[in-house]
Amino acid sequence: MGKLKKKKNKKGKQQDASAIVQKFLKHYERHCAQAFSAVSSMLVQNLQKCIENEEILTKFILAPPETAANDLPPVQLKPLLMTIRDERYMYGKELCVWHIALNNQDVANLGKKSSCSTLDFPPVSVGGAIVLELCGRTSYPFSKIELLDCGIDTWSIERLGKAVSFSALTCIVLDYNELLDEGLEGLCHGLKDNGQLLTLSMCYCNLGPLSGSLLGNLVAKTAIRDLFLDGNNLQCEGACELIKLIADYAVNMAKKKFGASLDSVEDPSKHFLEEFPSALSDLKSVTLNQDLGHNAAIDGEGVMKSNITASKKKRKGKRKKQAPQIAPLLFKLHLADNAIDGRGSQGKIGPMMFVEMLCQLIKFSDDLTELDLDDNCLGELCGKAILNALKERKEAKLPSLNIKVTAQMSEDTFCNILKNSKKLKKAKKIKKKKK
Repeated sequence: MGKLKKKKNKKGKQQDASAIVQKFLKHYERHCAQAFSAVSSMLVQNLQKCIENEEILTKFILAPPETAANDLPPVQLKPLLMTIRDERYMYGKELCVWHIALNNQDVANLGKKSSCSTLDFPPVSVGGAIVLELCGRTSYPFSKIELLDCGIDTWSIERLGKAVSFSALTCIVLDYNELLDEGLEGLCHGLKDNGQLLTLSMCYCNLGPLSGSLLGNLVAKTAIRDLFLDGNNLQCEGACELIKLIADYAVNMAKKKFGASLDSVEDPSKHFLEEFPSALSDLKSVTLNQDLGHNAAIDGEGVMKSNITASKKKRKGKRKKQAPQIAPLLFKLHLADNAIDGRGSQGKIGPMMFVEMLCQLIKFSDDLTELDLDDNCLGELCGKAILNALKERKEAKLPSLNIKVTAQMSEDTFCNILKNSKKLKKAKKIKKKKK
């Protein structure tokens, strides 16, 4: 919700926020009746609150009622999209759809109308890109879309990814949708080389180890900076593939900044290798300081900087906005509850292989601000490696890292990790609705 500056319409009369919202509510209820859809009580309550407070609604939350009669029809997305179109409502910033089943047509209605024919799907019947399209007569500058537990299939998720290019979206939340590895592959195809999306959340989407390399390449070739993946099944294998390019990039950037002084940095897995000398050959195969050709690829083809750079000079009293950089780096990485432990096919060596890469990211990335590894059984040796990396980060005077780890290690190691980092405070998650 936000304040609306009074503007004059074509007849010269001032527009009132409460009048705009009241008209919107009336038309929404009418479209629900025409589409045989139940009215979203949460949306109606938020609209009425705006009317009372003389505010404009910027965040739409569409959700079914907690308790509903058996003969009541389900809440649908279509009436809301039709209302936004009919009212030319250009104040919306966030669209949240919770626990409402969406079909392919619903997702197509969120996408770009002109591209529907290329995907072998019927033309959009409600005016096309209500949320995403910015090239039509009316722009609806939504910056965030949240589709939580909506039963989205592979076609829909790829369709949504492609539509992002025609939008103002910087954040997509797809939690509690059974995307699987195949659905993620479709999304990655749709988001290929996207230089606009900054935040992607896919918690509890049943992603397996194969998703690790898909996500790693997606981060490397797009502008995504915040990645939320709690409650999946990446395991050590997928987690390693996810952060491999990101950690490599952090090391290479640090080498450019500090030069040869990084060559003498102590290996964080030294204590592990002393106890498990047979693991040396396995660790060498995944070490981050790989051959020069791979480093050159990271510095060259792997890093595509935007053609638009920020001008230092002020124009008309304002600075030019800098386009997000396309590079393998992350600000926030949440991997809680992803089966990152020694029970996978890689055994005890698995967690240490992951932590080997993770420590490079902790020590050298001044972009990383949040790291969540809770509910993963890393163990004492991994905990000590993370602690040493945090100490080196502190000595290098890099920004403090907000971190969360499970307490399945010695009390001393766990407490020292907390002392050398900031406590990660997570926002309260909307849980999947029980059926």
